[in-house]
Amino acid sequence: MENTFEQIKQWEAPLRKIIDTIPALVWCGLPDGSKEFFNQRWHDYTGLSPEESHGWGWKLTIHPDDIEKLIDTWSILVASGEPGAIETRIRRLDGQYRWFLFRAEPLRDGHGNIVNWCGISTDIEDRKRDEEKLRQDEMELRQITDAIAQSIMVLAPDGTALYANQTVLDFTGLTIEDVMAADFRTRFFHPEDVEKLRDERRQALARGVPFENEQRARRKDGTYRWFLNHYNPQRNEQGQIIRWYVTGTDIDDRKRAEDRLRSENLALREEIDHASMFEEIIGLSGALHTVLRQVAKVAPTDSTVLILGETGTGKELLARAIHKRSNRATRAFIRVNCAAIPPALLASELFGHEKGAFTGATERRLGRFEAANGGTIFLDEIGDIPAETQIALLRVLQEREFERVGSNQSISVDVRLLAATHRDLKAAVAAGSFREDLFYRLNVFPISVPSLRERADDIPLLVEYLAGRAAKRAGKKVRQVKQTTMDMFKAYSWPGNIRELQNVVERAVILCEGETLSIDENWFTYDPPRQGSATETFTENLADREREMIEAALRESRGRISGPFGAAKKLGMPRQTLDSKIAALGIDKSRFKA
Repeated sequence: MENTFEQIKQWEAPLRKIIDTIPALVWCGLPDGSKEFFNQRWHDYTGLSPEESHGWGWKLTIHPDDIEKLIDTWSILVASGEPGAIETRIRRLDGQYRWFLFRAEPLRDGHGNIVNWCGISTDIEDRKRDEEKLRQDEMELRQITDAIAQSIMVLAPDGTALYANQTVLDFTGLTIEDVMAADFRTRFFHPEDVEKLRDERRQALARGVPFENEQRARRKDGTYRWFLNHYNPQRNEQGQIIRWYVTGTDIDDRKRAEDRLRSENLALREEIDHASMFEEIIGLSGALHTVLRQVAKVAPTDSTVLILGETGTGKELLARAIHKRSNRATRAFIRVNCAAIPPALLASELFGHEKGAFTGATERRLGRFEAANGGTIFLDEIGDIPAETQIALLRVLQEREFERVGSNQSISVDVRLLAATHRDLKAAVAAGSFREDLFYRLNVFPISVPSLRERADDIPLLVEYLAGRAAKRAGKKVRQVKQTTMDMFKAYSWPGNIRELQNVVERAVILCEGETLSIDENWFTYDPPRQGSATETFTENLADREREMIEAALRESRGRISGPFGAAKKLGMPRQTLDSKIAALGIDKSRFKA
């Protein structure tokens, strides 16, 4: 036994010497917190002797503000039986306190029972000062960012929100805890934008370079406003991204202005395309005056108007006249020819679609109803819309809202609807091809436009005006119309109505060699009773002449339709009109291309 004791003493001295030279404060104690041993560096640092520090004497070296927290944390650590760490301040022998990190490990006997806790205390004062400085800098930065009237957020490298300035909190009505929650993006941004930009944002964050996007953010009153968000990364000394800084600028007014401008541009383009038709409203006949009186009465209201009449009678002109005399005159007038759009695409054209709604829908598109918001939409040839679109249109008329194709979110609109058709809608309702409830919704204020043969007294005025206009465009002077020509004009039944008259006059001007407008008698067979045979003969001759002129213009322009050197310009007619005639006459325009 004496030999064993001597051996232990022989080993204790070198072991203590090793522990005393460790460049840290080393200690060992019991689970209750009392200490049995401190190395020499601990005694040298604190100035306490072994007797003063033994047991609970070590507490004298702990900062008074840290004692309670240290004991509570120590109790939790002991109860767990697992290694742990605690930060606290220790008093140096000169009375100054410095931060240390206590690392403790349990020492177990052969049965696994904890008999002691041993640990090392490492000086972390410099680190704590750096952290405090960083904390103060962050507080100062937050005070600065809170004073900025712009949305500012700080994100983790993966895009998780860490901080939002006061502007964001005031705008959203959320707390900083809400901002840091996992569902923040779905609560803050418009669901459509979150879905649309999810992959794009993830890829941009992975690339690690500055980027931007446009999203709608939810205000605390439940409305959404557009924001332009700029993302900029912050990197550490190793080049790793440690933060993303995001600034958001409210661009809602700009977006609305862009939408209005887009609608107005669309309306302007359509107005320019159809400007050549405005003269058709000229006339002094009683039939025309009756219609114009109806227009004057209904225009100032927001009532739906159904314009009925044969093809070419000027139904669109009346729709534009109603719009121009309405309270919406300064807003968009959007025209849609329902018969010219494939039935499968009509719903998308009217109501828009989401990205991926169908094959070829590579991006979101606003429909004509959204473009016309605040203004007027004119649905020409409404009798040709398919049954499924009739249902959606009925909903717009009843509830003033619709859904884009591929979306289940309702969009509210303020649009006045004007519609026109050459079909007998009552017969279509009886045949089951047109919804009865939709017909009654459209037929609030019907206007029947007279055909040209019903207002034959207006033909001389129209011919003179059309001839003057066409001559000016062709660089010619037409001072009068040959009487026999005027008689033929008045005698013909004009199945194509004013549109047909306009085309005939324009072609007559082109062929005119003097200042008197005349038409070759061979163009048609004069028949005062307006029998069908005369109409057919005239139409065939006119079609042949029309084909010759169009082919000559295509040959000269090498197959080009639009543009300053296109066939439409040479013929003095809108591009759409020329395209329609080329299709109707079966002309292969590709054979004229160079």
